[in-house]
Amino acid sequence: MATLGTLNDLKVLRLGPEGAFLDGGPEGPILLPLEQVPPALELGQALRVFAYREDEGRLVAYLRPPLALGGEVAFLKVVSVNPAGAYLDWGLPRPLFMPWKEVKHEARRLVKPGNKVLVFLFSDEAGHLAASTRLADFLVDEADEFKEGDKVSLVIGDRTDLGVRVIVNHRYWGMVHDSDLFCNVSRGETKEGWVKAPRADRKLSLALSAPGYAKVGTVAQALLDTLIRRGGFLPVTDKSAPEQIHALFGLSKKVFKQALGTLYKARRISIDADGIRLLKTP
Repeated sequence: MATLGTLNDLKVLRLGPEGAFLDGGPEGPILLPLEQVPPALELGQALRVFAYREDEGRLVAYLRPPLALGGEVAFLKVVSVNPAGAYLDWGLPRPLFMPWKEVKHEARRLVKPGNKVLVFLFSDEAGHLAASTRLADFLVDEADEFKEGDKVSLVIGDRTDLGVRVIVNHRYWGMVHDSDLFCNVSRGETKEGWVKAPRADRKLSLALSAPGYAKVGTVAQALLDTLIRRGGFLPVTDKSAPEQIHALFGLSKKVFKQALGTLYKARRISIDADGIRLLKTP
C-alpha cells in the first residue's frame, strides 16, 4: 500500500508506453514515467520510489527522491512566484507549490526567485504536497521521548539572544545555546545533534557534539584526520590560547585537551613546544 509523500516499496503491475504502473493499493495504480523506468524491469518486481499526487490529481512515482519528504523541514530555493503563491525547487521535474496563505505577510518580500526559504512539507485538503513557512503550525515545543545523549537530526533555524533555534527530527523545536556553539552554522543547514539533560519545561537543549567520552573520541579522530591532511604537523598545543583553538577547530579548549590526551596516550602524536606531530605507527 502506498503512502503518498514518502518512500514506498511498490510492485510493478504492468508496463505501457507511458512507463510502468505500480501497485498503490487503495490509492490505485501509480505511474513511474518512462524516463524513470530502469532497464529490464519485470512484472512483480518491487521498486523503492517516492510517490505523490500532482496538481492534476495524477499519481506519479520517482526513483530519485526529492530534497525533502512529506512531514519534513527543508531549505528550498524559490523558482518563480505568481498571484497564487511561489514554486520551489525540491529536486523533481515539477516544482513544489507554496500558497501565499502559508507565508506570513511580513515575510512575503523575501519570497522571490533565487532566495531560499525554510519550509515544512505537508499534504493539503486535496492530498497534494505543498510547502509552508509557518513552521510553528507543524512543530511542537515540548518533547518527552528523548533522554540525555540521544542522537538526533537538526535543521538550523534562526539565531536568538540565547543561541540558535533548531528543528529536531523534523518535529520539535529545540535550542543550541551559545555555550555549545563551537562552529559556524547557517540557516537551513542540516547537522547531527545530541540531546542534553532533560529540562523541567520539557523543551529540548541540544549540543552539536557527542556527550562525554564519545565526544572526545569523535574529536580525537577528527584531529588525527586533520594532522594527516596537514602533513603530520599542527602549530598548536595544549597550552595554546582558547581563541586560537576555537578559530582552528571550533572547539572549547577543554575538549581539545581531552582529545589530545587520548591521542597522546594511544601514542599517535607527540606534543612538542612548537605544536603536535603525528607519530608513525609500528
